[in-house]
Amino acid sequence: MSEKDYAPLSASCIRALNDKLYEKRKVAALEIEKMVKDFATANQIDQIKKLLKVLGDDFVYSQNPNTRKGGLIGLAATSIALGRDSCSYINELVKPVISCFHDSDSRVRYYACEALYNIVKVSRGSVLPFFNEIFDGLSKLSADPDQNVKNGAELLDRLIKDIVTESSSFNLVAFVPLLRERIYTRNPSARQFVVSWIQVLDAVPDINMLVLLPEILDGLFQILGDTSHEIRKMCLGVLDEFLAGIHRSKNGVNFTGMANILIIHSQNADDLIQYTAITWLREFIALAGRTMLPHLSGILNATLPCLSYSDNTRKKVRDAAEALSVSLHKLIEIQDDQPTPIMESTGEATLGAGDDVKKLPENSADADPQEPGAIQMDILSVLDVLQKMLGHEAVQTRVAALRWFSLLFSKTPNKAFKHIGEFFPLLLDTLSDPSDDVVLLDLEVLAEISAHPAGNNVSDDTLGVTVPGPLKQFVDVTHGLNQCFIKFIVQLLEIFKKDRQLLEDRGAFVIRQLSLYLSAEALFRSLAEIILVEEDMNFTSTMVQTLNTILLTSSEFFDLRTNLKDLSTKESCSLFCCLYKCWCHSPVAVVSLCYLTQNYKHACQLLQSFGDIEVTVDFLKEIDKLVQLIESPIFAYLRLHLLDMDHNQYLIKSLYGLLMLLPQSEAFKLLRYRLECIPHFHFQLEQGSKASCKGEDRPLVTQIDFDKLLTHFNKVQAQHREAKMAFKLSAVRNIKL
Repeated sequence: MSEKDYAPLSASCIRALNDKLYEKRKVAALEIEKMVKDFATANQIDQIKKLLKVLGDDFVYSQNPNTRKGGLIGLAATSIALGRDSCSYINELVKPVISCFHDSDSRVRYYACEALYNIVKVSRGSVLPFFNEIFDGLSKLSADPDQNVKNGAELLDRLIKDIVTESSSFNLVAFVPLLRERIYTRNPSARQFVVSWIQVLDAVPDINMLVLLPEILDGLFQILGDTSHEIRKMCLGVLDEFLAGIHRSKNGVNFTGMANILIIHSQNADDLIQYTAITWLREFIALAGRTMLPHLSGILNATLPCLSYSDNTRKKVRDAAEALSVSLHKLIEIQDDQPTPIMESTGEATLGAGDDVKKLPENSADADPQEPGAIQMDILSVLDVLQKMLGHEAVQTRVAALRWFSLLFSKTPNKAFKHIGEFFPLLLDTLSDPSDDVVLLDLEVLAEISAHPAGNNVSDDTLGVTVPGPLKQFVDVTHGLNQCFIKFIVQLLEIFKKDRQLLEDRGAFVIRQLSLYLSAEALFRSLAEIILVEEDMNFTSTMVQTLNTILLTSSEFFDLRTNLKDLSTKESCSLFCCLYKCWCHSPVAVVSLCYLTQNYKHACQLLQSFGDIEVTVDFLKEIDKLVQLIESPIFAYLRLHLLDMDHNQYLIKSLYGLLMLLPQSEAFKLLRYRLECIPHFHFQLEQGSKASCKGEDRPLVTQIDFDKLLTHFNKVQAQHREAKMAFKLSAVRNIKL
């Protein structure tokens, strides 16, 4: 090419710039530096622009690597010569150099870093309009396979950081899209580069990185999972600084914009990511309060499973999740039970679990959490999550879910009862849970449901349970219970009927615990009324025997036993008659009920009819249990009544009746020894005898129609005989078939 094509460069300078040796290119650069100084002194701006065009178009953009290197050193020399005036030519100086950041030749990339370093050193803040291009190039060069290139990029990077730090005109908004893109790089070096820049920008007083945080938080959590310990530590430090900044200026923080990001990372398999995300959520709740309520279902879904962690390595995560759950409990208030304006007008909530961020103000300051009804939780989405958690494999998670159910019925009963039909069956199924802790809490929740006044608004069809007629009237007059109570008891018996093993293993435990939360009298009365209409005779016998044992032996029913023993009120007499009719399904149980209520004469009458009952092994076992109970502290008063022979001959005779029914077993010997302790006497009871009997002369007891009760007993026993006969006939037919 002719010398004119490269003017104002001389032929020797052109040859030197194209040379492969750095020393010769350096000589050419010194010549260019002197030339530019002369042009600047003479104010020959056109010559400077012409030189920059030649160095850019003909050298930097050349196909020859050595020529490109010459162009880069020439541009650097021009910038040095111009000094502060280089800002007037910043476009011509910077753009060609940045293009070489992506060159295929590693030496060209290195010299590009060197050239731009020299340009930036003199032009300073003038390069900031090209910050995004420089940042993009440096982010890639930081991961360059050539170490020299990485070193050069690191030097340039430090200089750019100094300029940004001292600048007051950095365009953060324009930088956001690029940072959001580059933060998802997977290269460790590039990740370290990005985090270092976030660290620098956050330290600049004039830059509010909290505004940018929702855009980069997800990427930071991705980097937190890097395999490099150094990068993880660096990223964690940045996150800690951000959290401290949120504490300092909570009113300008977009809590809702970051909540879903934290919820997602709360489910991460990496312990550090999971712990950090849960910690942030707990801090957000402490700072933003009820603003976080729309995210409640997502937070519970993410963190309740963490309560199952038992190994020491994940103990921190579990502890953080427990603390978060406690914080969330405090957010629920009575005002959450009030309908929102949207719900009042449309009948349904518009905030879903997945779109809550779009529907809420981005800034927590835009909504006043203290204003009634301003922010409320979406209870349906919360209940959906809790139902899912009840099926979780971990006991701790199921326990936490039940505690949430209890809280919701305590604070938001009206809303909770609207959806009771959806989760009530699941709560009943949970009674079969293998964990006692889970069953205990489940019973507490079911008891809350049964006793809350809001349950009276539940329609008969909601739970799909048919309530026996007599019980509907009973519920209306029973203090402190609602329609759900009877439906619960009906379903409870149905569960026991289907799962006899559950009845055997957990029946007594369930009923005893329920008596602590509910009225013991109401509990036994409802059970008795429901059993009365049960058609499965085998189940009714088993259930009555279970209830009778519970009544006579459990400390929880001490007061109920006392009321039945005295029969001094109309209610106690009514309960006795109710229990009697049900207890007729177990002959020995009804005799024990008569002993408990001191109706000895009637017990004697019942025993006289035992001759018509089929004596089976199970029947003898029941008598054996009764003999053991007579020797227990519960029947101490009965044993003392044996001393009053004049008024308790029916009691003595009935005990002799039991003795006659028993074979000569251990129970036989035990009862015989007891009867031998009675002072000698003669039976003087004859048909129509008017001898008095202790306990039978109580005013209210005299109003009980014992003849009618005896008739009912005989009727029930006849039904049992018919059922046994039908079963035997069915078995014979099956054998023939």
